[in-house]
This record gives sequence, structure tokens and C-alpha cells, in this order.
Amino acid sequence: MSKIVIIGCGVVGAAIAYELSLISGLEIAVVEKNTPASGSTGAALGVLMGAISQKKKGRAWRFRSTSLKRYETLIPELEAKTGLDIPVNRQGILKLLFAGDDLEKWHKLQEFRATEGWKLEIGDRDYVTQHCPQLVNDNIIGAVYSPQDRQIHPVKLTQALVAGATANGVKFYFGVEVKDFVTQAASDKLSSCQYLETTAGKIAVEKLIISAGLGSTPLTQSLQQAIPIRPVLGQAIKLKLDRPLGNPVWQPVITGNDVHLVPLGNNGYWLGATVEFPTETGESIADAKLLEQVHQEAIAFCPDLKNATILETWSGKRPRPEGIPAPIIEQLSGYSNVLLATAHYRNGVLLAPATALEVVQMLLKAKI
Repeated sequence: MSKIVIIGCGVVGAAIAYELSLISGLEIAVVEKNTPASGSTGAALGVLMGAISQKKKGRAWRFRSTSLKRYETLIPELEAKTGLDIPVNRQGILKLLFAGDDLEKWHKLQEFRATEGWKLEIGDRDYVTQHCPQLVNDNIIGAVYSPQDRQIHPVKLTQALVAGATANGVKFYFGVEVKDFVTQAASDKLSSCQYLETTAGKIAVEKLIISAGLGSTPLTQSLQQAIPIRPVLGQAIKLKLDRPLGNPVWQPVITGNDVHLVPLGNNGYWLGATVEFPTETGESIADAKLLEQVHQEAIAFCPDLKNATILETWSGKRPRPEGIPAPIIEQLSGYSNVLLATAHYRNGVLLAPATALEVVQMLLKAKI
């Protein structure tokens, strides 16, 4: 049995573990120093902006379309296997268009998506008023509606992936930290990782997958192949109203000017998220003013939010690679048996299924 070890159990690491667990003859272990979804995944909004993104070609669009299609089978598959409920908003994403937005660009995207079976609706100001009367702003000129995009609860999704993978025989080591790597030089001038030295003892490796988000940099440093991944902090707000916004039976995710309003049910909403880069000293400090700016931008197009109660605020750090397109999915330079599947920046939940399937194909091509 091939021994595959995955470091990191956010949504990406858990998705990789689950997809690999569907292949017979593999011995799979996942090492996570904390608990599932305790890093960037735990602070994500889970908005899957796939068809409504402007990506049209190459890996960027291929991964998005692959993920959206896999989610349609993955969610019922996991729920049936584990008995867990994975909250999914299937009412799509409504993107507001404001004065100055390029309508022609959206019409071209609508035509392009239609050739591949993806639907986009483009409506004017009256369309917005008819469908979402709560959206009131003189600068709104219309909206793009993507009925096939989704929003998923990231933590519950990750927990279901872990449960499904566990049922398929994957061994999870939670609260276990990797301390060092035992490597060996190979005849082809590439090294290979033989063992992980962990706080739970040695773990043998035949194939190693590093999917640890921000934790990937120190791990690759230990392998003398440092991959620069920097934290970009994001803050969000959880709101509660005394009634649903707009039509109570039609509650899509609403996004405008990169502000997302995510329905949670029971008159609750997530609102986010800021994009805050580290300071010159490398610190990531949540700026309350930036969070309030997001709050006010949302109120500007949805005035009813003025009456919402703020239940909580939270923040998380998203892994952004420097000088390399996100995400990083490739063999680690200098090693024959180490793969990277990390640094998804703001798209970890969106791209998790496609990343997992890509890793599966890479391993199958290498004959695992």
C-alpha cells in the first residue's frame, strides 16, 4: 500500500484526503497541528464565485468549473455517507453593477458562459428593484445573476470531508505538529522524504502533500526550498435583523464593490470581507476602520442593514503566494515525492474540489 501523508487539514487538505480515499490500495494519513478548518478555512465566507468570475481560460477557469461541477455531486455524496448536514445556499449570487461598470464586458461573459452551459442573467435597475427591493442606491444600474454559483459553510464542509475520509480508512492526526523531515538523496539528484518527525513520533512517507496554507512556508523552509506565502488578513461581521432582507423565499448571496452579504437563515447574515496586507514589519493587525468601511459600503446599497445588530466580528489570515500565481499546485523543487497544494489566497473553498482532483491526477500519472 502506498503511504501518502498530507500536512494540513483545512478544506483543501481534507478534500485531497477524501478524493484519495476513493482509490483502493492507498494508506493515507493527515497531520494537522490544530483542529480541522482551524486556519483560513474557519474564517472564510464560503462564497463560490465561479461562473460569475471574469476568468475565461486556462487553469483559472478550468479549476472553477471543475469545482462547481464536483460540488453538485460531492455534497449529496458526503451527506449520504456521513449523515452530516452541509449548509449550501443554492439560490446563486447576485452581483450589483454600478455607474461606470462596463456592461459590454458582462454581456460578452454571458455569451461565453452560455457556450459551455453556464447561465448568467443581466438585468437593469428595474430588475434589481423587482427581485431585491432592499437594494436602494442611485448608483446601481443593474445586476448580474449567476444561479449556478453557490455558498457553502466552510467548517461543516471540512468536517464532512474528514468524516467521509475517516469512513474510507484515512488516519487523521489532530493536535500533532511536524518537527522535522528525514530525507534521503536519490540517484536522479532529487531528494525524497522518508519520514516525518512529529510530536506523535515518526510517520513513514512515500508521497508527501503539503497543504498547510500559511504553515507551508516554514515546512518548505525545513526542506530547504522555502515557498514565500504571506498572510492577507480579512475581517467580517455577523449581523442579525428582525426580518429577512427583501424576499424571504429568495435569498441569494449579494455582492457589490467586493462586499459580500451572505444569508445564514433565521434573519442572520455574514458581511465581509476586508483585504488587509501585512505591515512593513510583517505584522497582520486587524484595522477596525477598514471593517467599519465594509459595513458602511453595505449599508450604502442595502439601507436596512442600519437596523441590524452586530452579533460578532472575526478575522482570519489568507495565504497569498509572492511572485507565484495562486494556488500553488506542483512538485516541490528538489524532491521526487513532495507535492505542494497550497496558497489558495481567497479561493480555498471555491477551488478545493478541483485541487483535490488535480492532485489525484498528478499522483496517478506518477503511478502513486
